[in-house]
Amino acid sequence: MNFSSDNFGFLINFNMIGTLAIGLVSLYIGLYIKNNFKFFNKFGIPAPVIGGILFAVVHLFIRELGIGSIKYDTTLQDPFMVVFFTTIGIGSSISALKKGGKLLVIFWLLSGIMTFMQTVIGVGIAKATNIHPLYGVLAGSVSMSGGHGSAGAFGKTVEQLGVMGASTMALSSATFGLLAGGLLGAPLALYLIRKNNLKAINIVGKDDVNFEENSSHQNITADELLKHVAILSVIMMVGTSFSSLLKTKFDLALPSYVGAMFVAIVFNNFNVKYNFVKINRSLIDILGITSLNIFLSMALISLRLWELASLAIPMFLILFAQVLFMAFFTSQVLFKVMGKDYDAAVMVSGMCGSGLGATTNAMLNMGEVSERHGYTVNPYLIVTLTGAFLIDIFQMPIIIGAINMFK
Repeated sequence: MNFSSDNFGFLINFNMIGTLAIGLVSLYIGLYIKNNFKFFNKFGIPAPVIGGILFAVVHLFIRELGIGSIKYDTTLQDPFMVVFFTTIGIGSSISALKKGGKLLVIFWLLSGIMTFMQTVIGVGIAKATNIHPLYGVLAGSVSMSGGHGSAGAFGKTVEQLGVMGASTMALSSATFGLLAGGLLGAPLALYLIRKNNLKAINIVGKDDVNFEENSSHQNITADELLKHVAILSVIMMVGTSFSSLLKTKFDLALPSYVGAMFVAIVFNNFNVKYNFVKINRSLIDILGITSLNIFLSMALISLRLWELASLAIPMFLILFAQVLFMAFFTSQVLFKVMGKDYDAAVMVSGMCGSGLGATTNAMLNMGEVSERHGYTVNPYLIVTLTGAFLIDIFQMPIIIGAINMFK
């Protein structure tokens, strides 16, 4: 960290270690705020989002008041991002499709339509308001059904194409989506339940809707941690090299994590079948969550909110249209196609949560509905599996295709 001056007054320059430290400080400030204000828990706002945006707002104020500015070295952001998406790939399993049956396939296909329409809406309004179409891509599926992880990754990719403020646009849209998904999901599902006089069938206990794999309960040792870091490192090396090859050979705008996630999915499904190495799923989850928190913290503290000034009205129009679409699509299409029953209504709340925010939002929405009317198995199984990794099969080609179409 060093001090100097620029056109805005004093300048604080954080190197990559300083940026990591400030990111973690913002994370724990966000965690404190989340634990002490029910609002943030209610809508499932992650701690790094709370703390990071708080730091970004403070930076905006001191800059606009002519007090000074801050520069961050986000070199470490990309490695943590790649680790997170690699753990997502390792957590995927094609065999999981068998658990959900026909309803899972239908929900998955509808999710694919949803992600496509989110991109169409974003690009359409971006063109109508005379801003770069890539802003529309970012305020579409990237930040809505993709959430903060996808927004941070693709935002940086689009910025590298020369679109100023892309990361800020994407991450701000993702934050809006979290709030909107929480506000829309449960009330819409409860309305459908009341209107159609729906009753839960085959009610189970709250603990029976937890489908997380717990195949490994061994203690986490230094050797165990080192083994999993080694596995992740090899996968990331092969995957990022694959991404670089595709970018060079086909001139694609492609985040480095895409190749790593793809290689991780292939590795995991072969490993499930042939059992090359024993994977501790709990440890993989810990590494993934830790990496995501650090990656988001660094991405959000370095938001340049002043870049949104000229984009405020177009961004609002795009995001408002996304919420209207989600309300229509889930209540008029998803609800009817999935059977117009109680489970379908619960899945409406789930898709609103994951389609505008994150899988965590979906779980919170479905929990709110289930606490009042009863827990059933299918919504949790189907929404969780789709949000966790299946949606990426549709989402990645749509996003990558749109970015390369409009770059």
